[in-house]
Parts: sequence; structure tokens; C-alpha cells
Amino acid sequence: MKVLLVDDEELQLIRIESAAKKALPEDSEFFSYTNPVLAYEENVNKKFDIAFLDIEMPQVSGIQLAKKLKKVNPLVNVIFVTAYDNYALEAYRLHASGYITKPVNEKKIREEINGLRYQVSLEHTHKIECKCFGNFEVFASGVPLKFQRSKSKELFAYLVDREGAAININELNAVLWEEDHKSYLRNLIADIQSTLAGVHASDVFVKRYNECYVDIDKIDCDAYEYKRGNPDAIRMYRGEYMTQYPWALFDDEFKH
Repeated sequence: MKVLLVDDEELQLIRIESAAKKALPEDSEFFSYTNPVLAYEENVNKKFDIAFLDIEMPQVSGIQLAKKLKKVNPLVNVIFVTAYDNYALEAYRLHASGYITKPVNEKKIREEINGLRYQVSLEHTHKIECKCFGNFEVFASGVPLKFQRSKSKELFAYLVDREGAAININELNAVLWEEDHKSYLRNLIADIQSTLAGVHASDVFVKRYNECYVDIDKIDCDAYEYKRGNPDAIRMYRGEYMTQYPWALFDDEFKH
């Protein structure tokens, strides 16, 4: 979700942003400005989901800025923020999604976003990204994911390699070790579950009786995109795939 916040008073802008970050999904992108002209010029091609706009500002008022934003994106949810209540009629004429009087707080913002004019997703959408070309790495919202055990990461890599196929415990044990370590394997599974839960992505990993797999619909993966024929993924491939794991081999679809 992309969110624009504009208020010519810096302290007020900080308060609005702080309240909005508490009320909106944590993966939202916030663009904050004290200069309404700059706010428009630097984001003229962006499609904002919500715009919190102070009304009384120099150079360009919040009403004028809202009109400009709606020309670019008619479905932007404009929420006016003001110390006065005598602009409500004009805000209504602009089909604003909300009207908040200062001081702004989390409760007021939540009340407004619950009645947005134009629907946006307010659910957390934590997408896990897996980089398979070169060394295998896992990211959550662009930040590297840290497993407690290196073998946990290898187990997760194997499941990603198997592209959503359910793998039984015996196969996993054979891949990771030459001898029986099924009891330790349970610790690795718990580590994966805990790590993913920490980034609100528990549904990526599925554990059933005696087997587990990953939900590939919840993973962005360069190898998957390569197989779909994505030109960017094809350019990224340099002949190396999960290089730190001896079991990692290409199938025929990857070979030129």
C-alpha cells in the first residue's frame, strides 16, 4: 500500500505519520512531505492508495493538491487533515474518503480507513523472496531472513527446489544427512516455523503428518520466474544454482 502524507508543519507531519504507521499494515510505503508542490512533482506518476492532506498550506492547498492527485489517479482515497471543520462541504464535493480534525491519532485514522470510498487491501501481504541463482538466500520484505540453524535454511532451500511438492521426513533426512537424524529434523522444522512466524509468513511453510512443503504461490523466486520465461530472470541466470548445496541440480528446463 502506498500512502502520501502532506502537512506544511513538520511536527504535525511527524504526528500524522506516526499515527498512520500504527493504523496501517506494516508493509505500507509512506511518502511524507512538508512541501505540497514537491509532493506532487516527485510523485506525479505514482498511484497512491491513500493520501492524508492538510488543507491549509501555502502555495498549494490540500484541496488543490487533491484535485491534481485525482486527475492522475481517480481512485486515490483522499483523507483531509485540518484544525478546522469548515471545509467539510468542499471535501464532500471532491468525493473525499475521510476528514480528520487535528490532533490526529491512531483511533481517528482507523475510523476513517474502515470506511474508505475506494477499496484497498488492508491485510498484511508479506511475500517471501527466494534467490536461487548463485547462493541460496531468503528475504522477507527485502530483509535477509535469519534462521537459527544453517541446516534449517538448507531444508527450506530443498523444499523451494522441489517447487511445492510434499516431501516426506525420510527423504529430507536422507538429503541433509547420511545417517538418521529425524529427531534433530524436528528442531529444524520448528526453527523454520518460528522464523517465518516472526515475519508474519507462517502460511508459506506447510507441515502435515510425516511430510512438509512450501506454498509456491506465496513465494517470489528467480528460478520459478526463469521457468515461466521471465526475461529478467533469464538474464540473471549465470549458470549457478544454490551453489552451497551439493544436492542442488538443474533439471532439463534450466539447461540451454
